[in-house]
Amino acid sequence: MGSCGWSTASCGRGRRDSGDTARIAARKHSYGPSGDQFGELTAPANSSSWPVAVLIHGGFWRARYGLRLEDLLASDLADRGWAVWNLEYRRLGVRSGGGWPATFEDVAAGIDHLGALDEPVDLARVVGIGHSAGGHLALWAAGRRGLPAGAPGADPAVRLAAAVAQAGLVDLREAARLGLSGSAAEKLLGGSPVEHPERYDLTSPIERLPLGLPQLLVHGDADEVVPIALARGYAERAAFVGDLCQLIEVAACGHDEHLDPRSRAWAAVARWLEER
Repeated sequence: MGSCGWSTASCGRGRRDSGDTARIAARKHSYGPSGDQFGELTAPANSSSWPVAVLIHGGFWRARYGLRLEDLLASDLADRGWAVWNLEYRRLGVRSGGGWPATFEDVAAGIDHLGALDEPVDLARVVGIGHSAGGHLALWAAGRRGLPAGAPGADPAVRLAAAVAQAGLVDLREAARLGLSGSAAEKLLGGSPVEHPERYDLTSPIERLPLGLPQLLVHGDADEVVPIALARGYAERAAFVGDLCQLIEVAACGHDEHLDPRSRAWAAVARWLEER
């Protein structure tokens, strides 16, 4: 199923021992005309070519949640030598105008915008990392190269080299069946899997397998928001189709602890990134 020694870890503190390194303050870059179409680039200092971590926040795709959720992880990754592209996108809500297809178009355009930045980013080393709904979007973005022509996000200009889902919504059909967070998946896609089967086929990560790149799922067994069964089902399907996907189950870990850079859940992500 893809679990490893980390599966018995507790969700206590586990920060690295090395001291923080210098980093450059976040710089905002817009990739579209909407107020929600922008990213913030936080870069390490004294480096001529930066690997890039694209952070995608969660919140069940709703407008009341934003990229500030990722600030602590952005700082931690920059201290570890990554350029961090903390991405905002249009979300569900009257003012934001997200949902199908805008949310997907924005995530795709935001990642592709890395190629237009006048920054020393290494486009061959771009990793998508997302929490909850952001985990869904990170894995979806990793599979963009396999989308049919004309689909939202198809023909990527910047391709992810790997992807990480922290407590990710990796199976939208199952999320819809369970009615998670007030049927948020159905609101994202404008209806149920019966009403819009093609939208679920195009946007649910489990339906896009194989992705053909390394993937990490980190999920707590005490998560009461996104059941760990979604991650287990995804890992099993990925193994069946031959994808390189690792599932790390973190004991006694809830949903939001993934956003704490001192947690063992985040330590698992940092360790995996270092091994890449």
